[in-house]
Amino acid sequence: MRNRTKLIFLNNVDIIIFFILVTAKLFHYAKIISPYTIQYNLKLAIIASILPIISIAFILTKRRLVFLYIADLILSSLLVVDMIYFKYYKDIISIRAISNSVLLSGVTASVEQLIMPSDFIYLVDVAILFPLIIFRKRIQIKHYSSNVRISLFALVVAIGIIIDGLSISSLNKQQPLLLTTMSNKLYIANSLGVLNYHMLDLYNFSSTSIKNTKISTQRIEEIKAFLNKEHIKVSENLSGEGLGKNLIVIQVEALQQFVINSEVNGNIITPNLNRWINKSLYFDNYFYQVAAGTTSDAEFMSMNSLYPAESGAAYYVYVGDTLESSPKLFNNKGYYTAAMHGYAEGFWNRESMYKTEGFKNFYGEHSYNINETVGLGLSDKSFLNQSIEKIKTFKQPYYTFLITLSSHFPFNDTKGYGNFDVGKYENTLLGDYLKGIHYTDEQLGNFLDKLEQEGIMKNSIVVVYGDHYAIPNTDVSQLYEFENVTEQTDLTWYMYQKVPMFIHFPNDNHKGVNHTYSGQMDLLPTLANMFNLPIKYTFGKDIMNTNTQYILFREGSFTDGKVFYISWTNTYYDIATGKTIAETSELKMKKEEILNDLSYSDDILNHNLIKKFEGSK
Repeated sequence: MRNRTKLIFLNNVDIIIFFILVTAKLFHYAKIISPYTIQYNLKLAIIASILPIISIAFILTKRRLVFLYIADLILSSLLVVDMIYFKYYKDIISIRAISNSVLLSGVTASVEQLIMPSDFIYLVDVAILFPLIIFRKRIQIKHYSSNVRISLFALVVAIGIIIDGLSISSLNKQQPLLLTTMSNKLYIANSLGVLNYHMLDLYNFSSTSIKNTKISTQRIEEIKAFLNKEHIKVSENLSGEGLGKNLIVIQVEALQQFVINSEVNGNIITPNLNRWINKSLYFDNYFYQVAAGTTSDAEFMSMNSLYPAESGAAYYVYVGDTLESSPKLFNNKGYYTAAMHGYAEGFWNRESMYKTEGFKNFYGEHSYNINETVGLGLSDKSFLNQSIEKIKTFKQPYYTFLITLSSHFPFNDTKGYGNFDVGKYENTLLGDYLKGIHYTDEQLGNFLDKLEQEGIMKNSIVVVYGDHYAIPNTDVSQLYEFENVTEQTDLTWYMYQKVPMFIHFPNDNHKGVNHTYSGQMDLLPTLANMFNLPIKYTFGKDIMNTNTQYILFREGSFTDGKVFYISWTNTYYDIATGKTIAETSELKMKKEEILNDLSYSDDILNHNLIKKFEGSK
């Protein structure tokens, strides 16, 4: 009996070691991405996800070691990529996101800043397996008969599929539509394990040739009814205020709200933005809503009021779509429209996407004299100085969209940022960011002052807002220390994901503070009311004329200004108290409606429905 046990062990030592190593790695990764202790159900799902791979090993004889080695190498490499992606995006990578890997060439410094040697721990055992292979080859192994091997394969794969099936079914009951929309990738990985998530992602990607599939007439009518309901006006505040005026929109790189009216070591961080905010209509509960497309998603939502792609960047996924974008709407009113950005034209696919958006001209890197670099490329000082000279030549009325660059993560061009005393935060990520945003603040102040000096402000509405976060979740402890935050919850994190947004009117009209909960999806509807733009296919709200404060985020989180739902933990918070609250039937219904909103937006973009809607008239 003892010899038989020893023989069974020696015959399967490679499978046993593979199982232990891969399970340990998947458990380790699950612990990193999950805010809670790993539950029994998740452990079971993780183990079940490995069983189909092991079942294949039972069939093989001579090539079993090679198969297990390659499987371990692939899984380990995938976990390394998952780890780095999670640290940068606070999300799980998808196949569509991988299609945007070309973008890494432009943000290499940002990614490198987050990569740690510990991220490659998953690959250590790959080297250890080499001597194991040599050792295994020296052992005389008695292979099971083909019938036994097939039986083992069937048994192991069946156990894996049954457990996975039960886990997936349970999640589907808890969160209807989640597995079809894949709107909350992190929650799926926390519920089923990252390997099962990747299998579901692969299934959804391969089984849905979106552009070539048909959408039912009933679904189209359902979307039309939803859009008609969404575009009912409730009041007329600021309606037509922008008629005949120029519109200048400035999207500021990594501008977060916590720096506004704030100091470090006795020094004001954003004196110029503070000054202009006091002369403008300021929205102090304005959230960024970007997904994997980050900066480009901020542009896409602000110009289209459609949600970003479920995975990947909208600027790549939807470049062939017909859009009802702000440039097209202004073109139809006889405006000259131009986008301006001092970086490579092809980055984020802007050169192609700006044609889709409808800009008449795109002034990219090749349109500027690269005479000074700060951060990733042309300095904000030079970019804004050159841009104002171009703007002065534009035929009025015009709509121009500018994107700054210098305050880009990882904020390591401290020499270019100049001397700004951040005290004890010197040589920290937060300190470097404060230097970077202080530099950009100075350049924005000079730009806005010049617009005023040149008389451009007299007939222009200027919008300034931040595109996304500056301080990633991995370094949030520095932010909380700076802000003297004691209670640190998921709600705390989300409440710090606000970005400044203000609208300046001629003669400082309408200045004040609007406390409505809003986000980047709401910019186009708000401007459409001011400029009398006929919008029909938007999902945001006109902030000045709304009876709701709902904001929806791509991964399924949402808030109504009173309750905040965090999708990746399926938790509700009372904003006033900061405490968790139980799910009510009303909240559950709202959560399901939210997923419908995302799926409607996805259907419009995935099936190019705006083209269909416009063509049917």
